[in-house]
Amino acid sequence: MVDDVIVGAGIIGLAHAYHLAIRGRRVAVFERSPRARGASTRNFGMIWPIGQPFGPRRELARASRSIWLQILVESGLWHEQSGSLHLAYHDDEAAVLEEFASLSRDHGDPVELLSPRQVHQRAARVKGEGLRAGLLSNAEICVDPRQVVADLPGWLHERFGVRFHFGRRVIGVEPGSIHAGSERIQTDRVWICAGDDLDSLFPDQYQALGLVRCKLQMMRSAALADGSRMGPMLAGGLTPRHYESFRACPSLPALRQRIARETPWFDEYGIHVMASQNGLGELTIGDSHEYGDAIEPFDQARIDDFILAYLHTFLDLPELAIASRWHGVYVKHPAEVYVTIKPIEGVVGVTGLGGAGMTLSFGVAQRVVQETLS
Repeated sequence: MVDDVIVGAGIIGLAHAYHLAIRGRRVAVFERSPRARGASTRNFGMIWPIGQPFGPRRELARASRSIWLQILVESGLWHEQSGSLHLAYHDDEAAVLEEFASLSRDHGDPVELLSPRQVHQRAARVKGEGLRAGLLSNAEICVDPRQVVADLPGWLHERFGVRFHFGRRVIGVEPGSIHAGSERIQTDRVWICAGDDLDSLFPDQYQALGLVRCKLQMMRSAALADGSRMGPMLAGGLTPRHYESFRACPSLPALRQRIARETPWFDEYGIHVMASQNGLGELTIGDSHEYGDAIEPFDQARIDDFILAYLHTFLDLPELAIASRWHGVYVKHPAEVYVTIKPIEGVVGVTGLGGAGMTLSFGVAQRVVQETLS
């Protein structure tokens, strides 16, 4: 008998395990694979408050960041408070960054607008030719998502006694118990944190939510040969199109129109280009966004080519060697930052965080646990 069973050992499941365990509850996590392999391991590892719009969502992101940082320090997992640096090589991009800096000051969450010289001092690999400005934020944290998702279970078990059952698929849930294979396990409550798996448990309830699947293509390089560090995590001039936090910038429509006119393939495949660097010196590079019926199981080489070509417009990486390529799939809601279902007594499902899963995971889990158990 356990107090709580969590279905799924991705970052949302691990975050729920943490918030339940610190309450002194007996927690067991069931993961259908030998280790978590979904979207939680296939991302940049960016804890990215700057992408969340000012107001409640930014506050949720910053709360989640604080919890993340405490866990990373206590667990000893690699992380870097590298911050983020957005780059502008066109006048409209620079205007958006200036407007965002002004909005940030107005909301009491300031960022720093940098000259090209100051950008180069922070990030020596950034190309100087044509550079107009940079926007520096110190809030963002880089982790290695593969390491975090692989190693947090051991820490949660050692620190809080959370029990993990890998390679155990939960095939049924009913009030007071779950079925994992032929075994029935009694529990007070079940938390379904299964990412984009909307078909295995309570598919009708998930279907009614209107969630949309999104596929992303990404790459990871070999470690930089000279052992250098990139500095802040980097985002090019395409990125303000992607994050809601930039939508209040008056110059954003002009930026969007220029990109649509000059380089329509970026809109066709939802491409914006970012880079992070893990503790081994490897760069994670991406990404693209294909939605719903446009998603195919086959990756498109041309998407990777577009991403890499754009990366080389702002990063000086003549020795870059791509070591691996992959795609990930997440689900998002058209309007809500996350969604929950309560299909039967004692069961809560949490999903729909989209591309903000790493950033918001621990804040969302804290809120869901508090609301459910209060």
